[in-house]
Amino acid sequence: MKRTVDVSIPVGPVHPCWKEPARVKCETRGEYVVSAEVELGYMKKGIERIMKGRPWQEVMFLAERVCGICSVIHNMVFIEALEHISGIEVPRRAALLRVIVNELDRMQSHILANFSYCYTIEHETLAMYLLDVREKVMDQLERITGARVTCAYIVPGGVRFDLRPEDAQALRLSLSAIEQEVTRYTDMFSGGPLIALRSKGIGILTKEAAREAYAVGPTARASGLGDIDRRLRHPTYQSLGFSPVVRTEGDNYARIMVRFQEIVQSIGLIRKCLDELPAGPIRGGGIPGAGEIAYSGEAPRGELTYFVKTDSAGRVLEISIQTPSIMNIEACCHYMLKGVSSMADVTSTFVSSDPCIACTER
Repeated sequence: MKRTVDVSIPVGPVHPCWKEPARVKCETRGEYVVSAEVELGYMKKGIERIMKGRPWQEVMFLAERVCGICSVIHNMVFIEALEHISGIEVPRRAALLRVIVNELDRMQSHILANFSYCYTIEHETLAMYLLDVREKVMDQLERITGARVTCAYIVPGGVRFDLRPEDAQALRLSLSAIEQEVTRYTDMFSGGPLIALRSKGIGILTKEAAREAYAVGPTARASGLGDIDRRLRHPTYQSLGFSPVVRTEGDNYARIMVRFQEIVQSIGLIRKCLDELPAGPIRGGGIPGAGEIAYSGEAPRGELTYFVKTDSAGRVLEISIQTPSIMNIEACCHYMLKGVSSMADVTSTFVSSDPCIACTER
């Protein structure tokens, strides 16, 4: 009688489909994945330890370097935490400019995540198309903030630079071109037979499992959890009538589609900000002082929380950062990968959760 031998198969830490090093250890029965565990620790930076004892002016720049793919939200959450500690008011124009830059950053992050997934399932044509449209988003970030990755745009009480009329016009034109291309690529993804075979019904994370694993961001919203989006609790997003994108399939396909839909949603939010952008100052003044707070925002991958304690001079005495990827990585390994019928789907399922190892191992 032929017996199927159980095999332990490691994927990574260096793998062509990984943006960053991580090892996923799979226990298999034939091709069937019985269980999976993730092994991290390949790129720890110790950035929280570097932040302690430094003035907020330095920590603001360090925060962006926790993760280069979603640097704007790290800048935004840290600064808004200081503003809440010190009671600093932000003018309406500056608040809307923050949303514009944050949503541009979300767009490029989502496009990069979907590029990685398409590359992983060997749809290289669509992957290259997505990288091309991401450049258009990065160009607009550079036009507004002066930098493509680490922008340092948000400062206590407002933003660093105003939006000139010619920049607003260029942004509108670029958004129209980006929306047209993203709509086309979404149709290619949703209607492609190869993509359906490699994505639908693969890596399922049920709504109950998503809650149990504390999944966040698009990974959770693809499983029906929309109420955990931190933008629902942000006053500027509330004033814009924000409501989260939610799907219920909970598979690889749903996670990528949520990101495609959120890219279009971000375009709509930016247009609304431009339409409502009032005249007025971009800085309200105010100096960070002593206090302690836990403050959260919605990063491209989900809930991002900064625990900050400062002294009267605004020097950071204690800081701890909870990034979203650690929850999504755990959800992926303990739920999404368990029961995958082929080792070929392990890499695509892992990438569908958009893991960011840089911020996880900060």
